[in-house]
Amino acid sequence: MTESQRWFFLIVALVFAGVIYLLAPVLSPFLIGALLAYLSDPIADRLEAAGLSRTVSVVIVFIVMTGLVALLFLLFIPQIGYQVQTLLERVPQVLILFEEQIFPWILDTFSLDASVFDFAHLKQLLVGDLQKTGDIMAHLVGGITKSGLAIVAWVANLVLIPVVTFYLLRDWDVMVDKIKHLLPRNLEPKVSLWASECDEVLGAFMKGQLLVMLALAIVYASGLWLVGLDLALLVGMIAGLASIVPYMGFFIGIAVAGVAAFMQFQDPMVLAFVGAVFIVGQLLEGMLLTPLLVGDRIGLHPVAVIFAIMAGGQLFGFVGVLLALPVAAVIMVLLRHLNEGYKSSALYAHESSSDLEQSESVTHDN
Repeated sequence: MTESQRWFFLIVALVFAGVIYLLAPVLSPFLIGALLAYLSDPIADRLEAAGLSRTVSVVIVFIVMTGLVALLFLLFIPQIGYQVQTLLERVPQVLILFEEQIFPWILDTFSLDASVFDFAHLKQLLVGDLQKTGDIMAHLVGGITKSGLAIVAWVANLVLIPVVTFYLLRDWDVMVDKIKHLLPRNLEPKVSLWASECDEVLGAFMKGQLLVMLALAIVYASGLWLVGLDLALLVGMIAGLASIVPYMGFFIGIAVAGVAAFMQFQDPMVLAFVGAVFIVGQLLEGMLLTPLLVGDRIGLHPVAVIFAIMAGGQLFGFVGVLLALPVAAVIMVLLRHLNEGYKSSALYAHESSSDLEQSESVTHDN
């Protein structure tokens, strides 16, 4: 890379970051549309390879995607809202159970002093925070309802997402090819290699791990529904999302589901059925889902994913959350090449001049 090219790419990167920072409030629908187009492009490519035109392939993918989203809103969103309300109503019951049964057992078993733990104050704080949360949500909903401009903006963004997704998906391959031809000729092979590696890293997570999380959420929710748990859909969704970190979804899900099942049925035997559901989910993940959907591709480390999402949200808000994974994939690939370059450089393997002279002297004597 020449000196002028280094300055050019540095300026482009700074301008790009500044544009994102300044236009962050209006970028969300475009980034969501780009994300959906990226995830759907392999399916459209397969349909196109089967003999369909690009437009027909995109229309088929778009119709299926729209149907799934509509089904999600019509069937699951109201159920999730109802189950969240049910969960908030049962929190005081859980606190009473812990205070009257579990907390005394812990004190007796470990010979602890009850005066050290101010459980009443903790209970008051938790219940107060839940009440404040409900008041804040009601205030926000009331404010949105009263603001016609906010409703118009929300609806406009919601309508804009499928429009952006359709056009980006239709022209995805064309845009990638044009960007490739805009690169300097001496850098195009290297940048193309890095881009393919970034796609592999990002695809291994977004097209693999996210599918594993979705499948686990379905397995957990279905199993808990068969057990008869009222909060089956909510707990399954929470456990599936927490599966972004290995075993976290299992432990969080079984803990929340166990407490909810015991509060609902008041029967310790139901805990065995809850445990069986999550054990089956873990077996399916390790033996079927991860090998089938992720395979041996190198994706983003779970800790890197969590840090990237939190850092992006802190720096750029919701737009930063959407950009977190692509940026993390690029940084991971660059660090990998930087590590390879460092280990092959004189900085890593350079011998000192005295060692080199001693080695030459020994060779000469021999």
